[in-house]
Amino acid sequence: TTNLEHERHKSPKNSHSTAESTAPTICTTMMSKVIVAMALFGATTEAAFKMGRPAVVAEGNPYADVDAFYVNPSYKTELQGSIDTASGTVKATLTSMLDVPSAYWIDVKSKILGNGTSSVQGILTDAASKSTPPLVTLIVYDLPNRDCKAKASNGEICCIYNDDGTCDYDTDPGTCDNGLKEYYDDYIDPFASILADFEGKVPIVLIIEPDSLANMATNMADPHCSNSASAYETGIPYATKALKTACPSCSLYMDAAHGGWLGWEDGYTSFVSLVKDLGIETYLRGFATNVANYQTIGTQCSSDTDCIQGPNKDDPCCADPCDLLSQYNRANNEMNYVSILKTAMTSLMPSFEPHFIIDSGRNGVADMRNDCANWCNARGAGVGYIPTTETNNPANVDAYFWLKTPGESDGCTQYIPDPSDPTGMTKGDACPRYDSMCGSTDSLGSKS
Repeated sequence: TTNLEHERHKSPKNSHSTAESTAPTICTTMMSKVIVAMALFGATTEAAFKMGRPAVVAEGNPYADVDAFYVNPSYKTELQGSIDTASGTVKATLTSMLDVPSAYWIDVKSKILGNGTSSVQGILTDAASKSTPPLVTLIVYDLPNRDCKAKASNGEICCIYNDDGTCDYDTDPGTCDNGLKEYYDDYIDPFASILADFEGKVPIVLIIEPDSLANMATNMADPHCSNSASAYETGIPYATKALKTACPSCSLYMDAAHGGWLGWEDGYTSFVSLVKDLGIETYLRGFATNVANYQTIGTQCSSDTDCIQGPNKDDPCCADPCDLLSQYNRANNEMNYVSILKTAMTSLMPSFEPHFIIDSGRNGVADMRNDCANWCNARGAGVGYIPTTETNNPANVDAYFWLKTPGESDGCTQYIPDPSDPTGMTKGDACPRYDSMCGSTDSLGSKS
């Protein structure tokens, strides 16, 4: 099975080429195969999960204020399927991941209401039933014309629909009135209503609309993104206000891409200006970085270290697996990116002191890609730090957390496996929403 609802797009702004495999590709990105590959190369975790905490944490850190964290039963079921077919060290590693919490992506309207734990309503009902309700982390991800820079139409809600139900990114929709109405009426408003039902009963963290503001900050020269701008700049303020108003105790983190995308001065200054212009900082705890990406967390450099000009260019904080420093991008790791972004935020908005969460779901291997622009189902990736508040700088970073569910596919490669072949290695039908980045030389299912 392929995950067409959660095809992910990342667009790091670097000079690496985005070479694609010219060989026919076969989709091998099923949950079991990807997670086995990640277990082989990634970090191990404790069998019984307990969140690490530093001696001092920032006030209001939602991950430090609770003792329990939600592990979705659907994740455990999928992971158990991999465990059942594994052996040795791989099996032990996968087993140790069973009780580690991760975020759940609400990437289609049908995941709002329902009794099962594949819906917001079902998840929060299940969490509220526990003797100690665990913290639930959800990804809000269904803007009209989402993922405007992707090479395939990944949006569920569109400003203008093609005949096949995909989004028409090529036509200027004006103010995207129809798409925004659908987003409000069928996604955000019912989402907010469910949150209101559980206000004060279940601790909740929301990650808001991955890739959206980053695309506005860097990709407006692409007509697909300029034609989506009205949806983003109107939808995001509506979403943040509606969700925070419905659930004042919820902690909201706006997606802020990663250092390999926004780490250049023009990128992060544009992003910070957007946040200010949209007036959303009032509703935010801060920002989430590296969501569904692979950038290394690293360590934050001290003020007396300059990784480009010196001094102390050989400091471990200057490790640069994606060769960003040579491109005058000082965000060579996510800790440095967070420091840069926080300084820019507080400079433009002095009354706003943002805090951050960094996705460690699959960044446990720093240098497994030939090209850091390749984001889809990277071969040899590994889970990173288990969720913890013991971060490199607790004053800035609330937690490392698995926002990208380890092992979950970014999308199918060019062909879906023939179901008659149990090995999954025979070419079947073409993927209906194939993104050529999922056929990159670094992607599972492609020739390296």
